[in-house]
Amino acid sequence: MSSLSEVNLKQQEAIRAVQGPVMVIAGPGSGKTRVLTFRIAHLVTIGVPAYQILALTFTNKAANEMKERITHLVGDKSRHLWMGTFHSLFARLLRTECEKLGFQKNFSIYDSQDSLGLIKTVMSDLSIPSQQFNPQAIRSRISGAKNQLITPEDYLKSVIDLFEEKTAKVYIEYQKRLKQNNAMDFDDLLLRPIELFTHHNKILLKYQDRFRFILIDEYQDTNRAQYVLIKLLADQYRNICVVGDDAQSIYAFRGADIRNILDFERDYPNAVIVRLEQNYRSTRTILSAADQVIKKNIDQITKDLWTENQEGDKITILACEDDQDEGATIVSRIYEESNKLKLQFKDIAIMYRTNAQSRSLEDALRKNSIPYMIIGGVEFYQRKEVKDVLAYLRLLVNPRDDESFMRIVNVPARGLGDVAVGRLRDFAATKSLTLFEATDHASEVSGLTSKARTSVEALSVMFKKYLRLTSEMSMSELSRALVDEIGILPLLKEEGTVEAMSRWENIQELLSAITEFSELRADATLENFLQEVSLVSDIDTWEETANAVTLLTLHSAKGLEFPIVFIAGLEEGLLPLYSTVVERKELEEERRLYYVGMTRAMKKLYLSYAKVRFRFGEMSYQSPSRFLDEMEGDLVETVVSSRRHVSRDMRSFSLGDRNRDRKDRKKTDAESHYFSDTMPDYENASDVSNQVRAGNIVEHEVFGRGKVLHVSGSGEFLKAVVDFPAAGKKNLMLKYARLKVL
Repeated sequence: MSSLSEVNLKQQEAIRAVQGPVMVIAGPGSGKTRVLTFRIAHLVTIGVPAYQILALTFTNKAANEMKERITHLVGDKSRHLWMGTFHSLFARLLRTECEKLGFQKNFSIYDSQDSLGLIKTVMSDLSIPSQQFNPQAIRSRISGAKNQLITPEDYLKSVIDLFEEKTAKVYIEYQKRLKQNNAMDFDDLLLRPIELFTHHNKILLKYQDRFRFILIDEYQDTNRAQYVLIKLLADQYRNICVVGDDAQSIYAFRGADIRNILDFERDYPNAVIVRLEQNYRSTRTILSAADQVIKKNIDQITKDLWTENQEGDKITILACEDDQDEGATIVSRIYEESNKLKLQFKDIAIMYRTNAQSRSLEDALRKNSIPYMIIGGVEFYQRKEVKDVLAYLRLLVNPRDDESFMRIVNVPARGLGDVAVGRLRDFAATKSLTLFEATDHASEVSGLTSKARTSVEALSVMFKKYLRLTSEMSMSELSRALVDEIGILPLLKEEGTVEAMSRWENIQELLSAITEFSELRADATLENFLQEVSLVSDIDTWEETANAVTLLTLHSAKGLEFPIVFIAGLEEGLLPLYSTVVERKELEEERRLYYVGMTRAMKKLYLSYAKVRFRFGEMSYQSPSRFLDEMEGDLVETVVSSRRHVSRDMRSFSLGDRNRDRKDRKKTDAESHYFSDTMPDYENASDVSNQVRAGNIVEHEVFGRGKVLHVSGSGEFLKAVVDFPAAGKKNLMLKYARLKVL
């Protein structure tokens, strides 16, 4: 192993503190990855067997990078190290132990899209209308309950309204269907191990003894389930080392609980606390400004960041006329900085609070021929044609997976429409069969046409053939043969459109990925490949070697760094995002999110805002974010756009213009308000707005009845957060929302 002289004294302290609980508070750019890497290598060097070390990260990308570094430091001694994400490692554990929970080892892992599909099926079977009760909102509530370790039965006991009552019914049936399908969703990969350890003490003791040293990266982002899992595993030896930064806790919407890191000393009173406060990434100017911002938060662990880096340029605030001007101004600065500092496009990132903001930025980049890539767009493994082929492969691995069967039963079209499939489902339910088993009895299914019966029988024959071939062919050969027999590739070629050829290329790329996996991995099985791709995250697929500007949300920015960073949309209502800010703790999370973005910048940071922005289907006059006032004046400079803005009068903004904007934006903004074909009566709307108060019960034309949780702003900028049982919480501009106070 290389000498510890490569790390500073504080880092050495964190590395050498081997026995007992340790918490490393790692400020941004302070070398936490290096500490984790050297700590694991140090453990191996002093004689700890690698198989006794459990290292948990939040992305596969981080895990793979650390594995490479550890191998470089200690060689093959690290070969049996358990390192990866919570979900991937506990999925691996469940493959060994799941039969004790009533699952087979070939269980499927459902991603969020698969889960939503099953929830829609359950809602249909329970006659719960999706028009009235949003399936995505129900999925989110169920996931939230699981993260808080709330069982379906306990959830049912605590319902307070009709929406929660329907959610409870779906939750109960959803869990039953998952087990029938021999499937688990992402949340189950954490819940089932807790169930296993709680009800099977011998298994808990086995893994407590196995993992005598536990390390957790990004501890501030752990949720309740992850916290309980780690507490159970670390209870015997208590050799637990957590690394994180409370100031970078930004995933409360996913269930992350900042109290886990804030209360670590309460859980482990004898813990060693090490603060990594030296920043190696950013200039003194950037670091000072970020430190000033984050110190406005009350809930935090005290730390004083410092750096030996140069002072650097002032932070530049770009005051723009509108979102198009913002895009054009950023592009101008990209050219200026890349020429001045001799940087490539890949050295530059543009960050924003919501995905919808990327559109005007993309337009500006395209118009100026600047290549870019988006983290968090439509991921490769979520594309329809890829999901279709994966569903075929999943069904081969797990024939009980009814959700995968439903996806492929008529893809490509084989004459099995909704009526035929419905009759097959009814037959399977009556006979207590899986859908795959039901295909063996096509002749017994009443109401099937002869053509449909022939198609069902052919599907059965084909799958049986490939089930036999799984033991005779490599996973690569099997996948290619199956895709050939399905006949999807010739159909796409025959279609001949640009979109069809893109889909053809995607399937070929999937087959190449399977081949590569089979050649490079010692554990290459179709089951392992499917597990790995089901757990891929946005950041895992990011190609940092491509020479392109990176566009990403602030939530995707953790763990990354760029010489030049632009944070767009520093406006009240966007950052902080009003739909999330109800209390102080929500505002503090928004500030932490902004802090994460600021501290990604190495040499130069730009912050931009627009005076006018097209939001919620209307032109909205914006105010600069309060966060801009939280930095001392000598650290920043403000540049006002020289472009003369010609505002479009909202009353004369044509329906054609609105429809074009609607088409472009309706699918991109998760916070979008509904789009009306007629402009509201502003004077009357203003009168109603002034009547809305927190606690009011109101009615919305699209979302139905809801309760007003919070009202903010004044005049034209009056906004309200309203909780609609059927649609969840919505942030509404009252001037345009047409709320009726009941």
